[in-house]
Amino acid sequence: MQAENDSLTVMLDAPDDFAGFRQAARVLLALGAAPELVHWRWSDTLATQAEDGDLFADAGAAYAAAADAGAALAAAADARADAPPRVITPEALDRLAIAPGQPVHIRKPQLAVLRHACCHRNPGRFMLCYRWLSRLQAMPSLAGDALDADWREIERLARAVGREIHKMHAFVRFRPAQDEKGAPLHVAWFEPEHHIVRAASGFFRERFSNMRWAILTPDCSVLWDQECLQWGPGATQAQAPGPDAGEALWLAYYQSTFNPARLKEQAMLREMPRRYWKNLPETQLISGLVAGARSRTGLMLAAQPAAERA
Repeated sequence: MQAENDSLTVMLDAPDDFAGFRQAARVLLALGAAPELVHWRWSDTLATQAEDGDLFADAGAAYAAAADAGAALAAAADARADAPPRVITPEALDRLAIAPGQPVHIRKPQLAVLRHACCHRNPGRFMLCYRWLSRLQAMPSLAGDALDADWREIERLARAVGREIHKMHAFVRFRPAQDEKGAPLHVAWFEPEHHIVRAASGFFRERFSNMRWAILTPDCSVLWDQECLQWGPGATQAQAPGPDAGEALWLAYYQSTFNPARLKEQAMLREMPRRYWKNLPETQLISGLVAGARSRTGLMLAAQPAAERA
């Protein structure tokens, strides 16, 4: 395969398939494949919304189908070597015979930044990361250039993903439900801005390891069965359970502990942007609490003795 002369499409397993990207990039760099000739695509098999039935019943079959489809694409590409662009999977690239060369070395913190950047919803994220790696191969000193335009953009994408992972950890709210067999299952609905569900799910596995839970999102869904994480297709909010009695108690507690004297609206909005409000039970109270905060603060101050106010 003359990757340096041919346009090549790399088919990844998922929109956040950093392992596949890394595997493909390692081979492409060894082949000297120019960034402008490499196109990155990914499978969206899990993004298909399941309107009925068990979201997780066909997760294994979906992955097997994706793998079979990828293998078929790679085989077809090999059979049509004279018909660019060719489509190939990272696994097929790894099977190519390549001459040993000098690998590209980057520090672990930079690898973590690349991993986060590849979870961004920017359609050019893989192209950007591969271009930086290609330039780094040609100029190793680039690894220490914090002002490089490509690296600054990669860091910008990674920061946005990091913030979204933090927000998912903070704003997921589980509600008690039952699975199709009647067994207890806590279910949450979340709408991430980026492809972060896999990156964020380890936190929930560690924190809620002793209960069965599922997180539904439009892109994909994840189930923890107290043994392993299982992946399923994207869902709709209608498939998530509604409020329960425990939620009413939580709202009553939230309202009783709200302190208007400590309200900082701008700081609150920075930590809890409005786009998350619709999926948080306590936010149905916030508008009313904020509206009355100033008057309540005035009454509290007016009730203090003059000496204390001075």
